[in-house]
Amino acid sequence: MIQAWIFDLDGTLVKTERLKAISYARAAVELCPHDISEADVVEAFKEVVGRSRREVAQSLVEQFQLEDKASQVMDDFGVSTPWQAFIQVRLKHYEDMLSDPSVIRNNQWPHNVELLKEARRQKCKTALVTMSVCQQATRVLKIIDLLGEFDFVATRDDVDRGKPDPEIYHLALNELQVSPKESLAIEDSPSGVQAALAAGVSVIAVATPFTRKALHLMKNLPKNMIVDEPGCLKHVLNDFMQSQN
Repeated sequence: MIQAWIFDLDGTLVKTERLKAISYARAAVELCPHDISEADVVEAFKEVVGRSRREVAQSLVEQFQLEDKASQVMDDFGVSTPWQAFIQVRLKHYEDMLSDPSVIRNNQWPHNVELLKEARRQKCKTALVTMSVCQQATRVLKIIDLLGEFDFVATRDDVDRGKPDPEIYHLALNELQVSPKESLAIEDSPSGVQAALAAGVSVIAVATPFTRKALHLMKNLPKNMIVDEPGCLKHVLNDFMQSQN
């Protein structure tokens, strides 16, 4: 019997992969020595989403020839490599987007948000496990009026090792005082899925345009636990719940 629901934030409750992709695209357009479109960079980002920030930045710097212009602004940011400068330019664009609350409100995943609210209506325990830092996660949750919907919130600040390491899931399970078998995770990315599974928690992976391909390549994630279309979420969930009885 599922007693606790554990949700990811970025890409699961809010479409932050899309926002991050746009911020990378705008930074690349700013630093590229020739004309490129934001759409080209967004497509390239899809191939590296889920990797570390360094790997993503290095890949895009190389693909779009950003090194020269990024090198020129390294001193401005106090960094020593072009990929670090690219990240700082990207973060400026990302912060500009996040400074407008309507951007966050308009980029929620309604099917996952409704699932969270249904879990609360059923008096289940709920937790958030996110690789966002506490300040950023809190800001987003306040904007979308979900801050009070969780019994426990764990952020990147609370653990030594990020996803796919299961540390953040172990922390949430301990604070909720539930066993892995009594819990269900809702994630959107391979790293989040790996973290949940490593902690012994069942997981439904709700794919996004940025994570769908990588999720289907995972060997330890049953295909029937992947939701490719929002309308299929209830069906996948009902099948899982019946399997627990």
